[in-house]
Amino acid sequence: MDFLSPGAEKRYSLVIRKPEPVANVSDIWSGAASLAVIGIFVLVLGAALYVGRPLLLPVLAAMVIGTTLAPLIKHGERFGVSPWISALVLTLSLIAAVGLVATLIAGPVTEWIGRAPEIGGIIKQKLYVFERPISALRELYETLMPSAPPPAAVEPPNLTTVAPAVVLFVTPAVAQIVLFLATLLFFLAVQQDFRRYMVSLFANRDAKLRFLRIASDVEDNLASYLAVVTVINVALGVIVAFGAWAFGFPNPLLFGLLAAILNYLPYIGPACMAVVLLAVGLVTFPTLGYSLLPPAALIALATLEGHVITPTILGQRLTLNPLAVVLALAFWTWIWGPMGAFLAVPISIVALVIYNHLFPPEESKLPD
Repeated sequence: MDFLSPGAEKRYSLVIRKPEPVANVSDIWSGAASLAVIGIFVLVLGAALYVGRPLLLPVLAAMVIGTTLAPLIKHGERFGVSPWISALVLTLSLIAAVGLVATLIAGPVTEWIGRAPEIGGIIKQKLYVFERPISALRELYETLMPSAPPPAAVEPPNLTTVAPAVVLFVTPAVAQIVLFLATLLFFLAVQQDFRRYMVSLFANRDAKLRFLRIASDVEDNLASYLAVVTVINVALGVIVAFGAWAFGFPNPLLFGLLAAILNYLPYIGPACMAVVLLAVGLVTFPTLGYSLLPPAALIALATLEGHVITPTILGQRLTLNPLAVVLALAFWTWIWGPMGAFLAVPISIVALVIYNHLFPPEESKLPD
């Protein structure tokens, strides 16, 4: 640095420091080995979660929901209500709520499915302005990646071939639902006994206290999250239903109900709801511009709710990093499908609480 004055060279050396050599080469290999072990563990865990989905998904879902509803069981015990009675009432209430939602949605959805050919023609007619770019993209794709020759004609399936496939699909689903309900009922009823049993597995008093603090914080955080998000989603559903009525949608209550349910899935739920509003708007309204207004309004409302209202109400204690939420949604949706997307945020909250207890953040004061 001959071109620098002595003072400038000194100031420059404060910014850029010469790299120091590694003290021991074995340190690099030990770090690489630790990283490899972590990578193998993650791969094996992902494979186990994927293969064990039929068993792990209903059990874990029941335990997460049971932990969220645990304060209600404790509240009932204060008034002398048996945990078994409270668990049975909560389980039956959940079944009734799901049945009510399915009943309200079944009629309109069946009607729209019956009109699928007509709806497809109307949407194609409304989106004619995009036909040219889509055709150009399709031609470019075919040029770069030629498609395989068309398959041979396949005979239409008859009842003898469809029935076994339906039974093969329905039977595991029914078994998983039964497993979920049974696990939820017993977990709610014996949760306190289960916690005492888990505490007894730890040897020293500090470990027992740490487990109890983690369990209590997980329970409180999940209950707070579910309560706040449920109130926000109900309010969002009311606003969407009113907006659907104001725009002139058919069955506005249905759209409000769908918006409230889908909003439990961050980012994915509002995106799906926007697509639904766009599709129904293309069929219902005469112009493309007017059809774009409802999904645009929903996106603005969901952005305001997800980035301003919900973080403000939940506070920093329950605020998750948006990138962490997106990665959790991608991972659990890939592993366990739609139910995995629903469990992504609760599982992330549980992991965050455990991490903060095991590795508490250090309070470091930055220099002025």
